[in-house]
Amino acid sequence: DEEEDYMSDLFLKQDVRPGLPMVRRVKEAIQKEEKQKEANEKNRQKSIKEEEKERRDLVLQSALGNENKGFALLQKMGYKSGQALGKSGEGIVEPIPLNTKTGLSGLGHEEFKKRKAEEKLENYRQKLHMKKQANEQAADQFRIRFKTKQEERKMEGDLRKSQRACQQLDMQKDIDVPKETWFWIEPEEEDKKDEEDKEDECTSSDLSVSEQLHILTAYLREEHFYCIWCGTTYEDSEDLSSNCPGDSAADHD
Repeated sequence: DEEEDYMSDLFLKQDVRPGLPMVRRVKEAIQKEEKQKEANEKNRQKSIKEEEKERRDLVLQSALGNENKGFALLQKMGYKSGQALGKSGEGIVEPIPLNTKTGLSGLGHEEFKKRKAEEKLENYRQKLHMKKQANEQAADQFRIRFKTKQEERKMEGDLRKSQRACQQLDMQKDIDVPKETWFWIEPEEEDKKDEEDKEDECTSSDLSVSEQLHILTAYLREEHFYCIWCGTTYEDSEDLSSNCPGDSAADHD
């Protein structure tokens, strides 16, 4: 091998930064590999599909000549090259494009994929709609439960209020024993603050809170002419029926 000229342009253009040495044999191997790739690309035989595509493109790019029977028939009917089809010339000028199918999938596969995508999208929309309906139903049920709980607590408060009033009015008439055990509140139970204990207190009998409240308020009206919602003791039944709006909280609202 001839020695390299260290003052030549070829040598000065080389990358001589520290850490990036270029060995001459490595450089020659790379150049040889690139040349081999170029040679292989030139000598590579084209596949049948590539040859068919080249021939098809060449034919499509060239205009029809008089040797074409179809074109010759059109010319006999008065057609000229570049003219639109049709009696009035309103037809197409360019031929219908050729759409070549290159994939391995069968006919109708693209339509099948499109239909599957639409079905998937529709299922997704249905799931979103069902989820929205479920959330709305859950919210409605929560509001109903919350309202029912509030009404129950209000009735429990009215029942305790009626029990205290009944005990006070009965004792004023020297009644030592309540008509029903739950008509009065026991002294030790009156000081209880825990909500669960209060619920147990109100439901000590087999009757519900609303049933107890209805029975006790009716007793207060008949026995003492007293309405817990008015907070008034009337003189007699006639005075009660004339001046009291009704025998329930709804009548007084």
